[in-house]
Amino acid sequence: MKTIEVEHTGGPEVLHMRDIGGLEPPGPGQALVRVLAAGVNFMDIGQRRGSYPRQVPFTPGMEGAGVIESIGDDSSVVAPSSRVAFVDQPGAYAEASLVSADRLIPLPDDFTFEEGAAFPMQGITAHYLIHEFRKPVRGDVVLIHAAAGGVGQMLVQWAHHLGAFVIGTVSCEEKAQVVRQDGANEVIIYTKKDFAREVNRLTNYHGADLILDGVGKATFRKNLEAVAVGGHIVIFGASSGPSDKIDPNELKAKSISISEGRLSKFIGTRQELLRRANDVMEAMRQGWLKLHIDCVLPLDRADEAHRLLESRKTTGKIILVNTAGEDSSTV
Repeated sequence: MKTIEVEHTGGPEVLHMRDIGGLEPPGPGQALVRVLAAGVNFMDIGQRRGSYPRQVPFTPGMEGAGVIESIGDDSSVVAPSSRVAFVDQPGAYAEASLVSADRLIPLPDDFTFEEGAAFPMQGITAHYLIHEFRKPVRGDVVLIHAAAGGVGQMLVQWAHHLGAFVIGTVSCEEKAQVVRQDGANEVIIYTKKDFAREVNRLTNYHGADLILDGVGKATFRKNLEAVAVGGHIVIFGASSGPSDKIDPNELKAKSISISEGRLSKFIGTRQELLRRANDVMEAMRQGWLKLHIDCVLPLDRADEAHRLLESRKTTGKIILVNTAGEDSSTV
């Protein structure tokens, strides 16, 4: 069985394909999944760099899709040969992975494995961000940073669907066009304009009722200028580094609130995981929520996938696929 291994932290060049022979049989509560597609995320880059420490050597990847090869006990949750997706489980950059059975999401036949690897992390993240802090209502102003990224595009579509006035920030005009197609009312190219000043201008100095920020350090302080009185800022990522520390007294002037979100805290039970995943898949079936898969690469080009994501030249999702194919057993 082949897998991508990180023997020491560093740049994309530390991602190497290894043949490890095979995995241990699944234990109680586990399933052995033949991974046919894996999603690439900034979390994977953080683990590879060492900013999100993991014990080396390790196999990157926190989400994927494939077919169950075997299960560790008589589980009523899943069955061999079932099509599944999974999220928040390590080791997806491989031809097979041991996954907790209660973390598996049944993948309907009308979804491809690439779609199954693309929607869980970002789709479920968008779901909790929209629903758990301040759910937008018609007329609310919602500011979404990195709006052309995988999570950003889903957030734009979801907020638009709920009737919000959506403002996205992006780095270039090419990405701005993508975000407009997703339903953004306004797009700010932050490399050319001060986003806080633009948000206030565009809203007649009302500001943003909800700010969804996966960028962190580069945007956090300006968020305080862009947020509306009584508004809410949600930090869910740190692609530019951790947000600056803040004195709680700074929240008084506008009576604002700030939250941090982490996916694992919103899929704590199987029931919650499936509720959010099924909501996302139903939205995709209805057609108002669309996946944007930027490119699909074979597993042995994981280093290229990381370089593409780090370059910020992509829009949407990058997927790694097992080129051995659906019909071959790898374990």
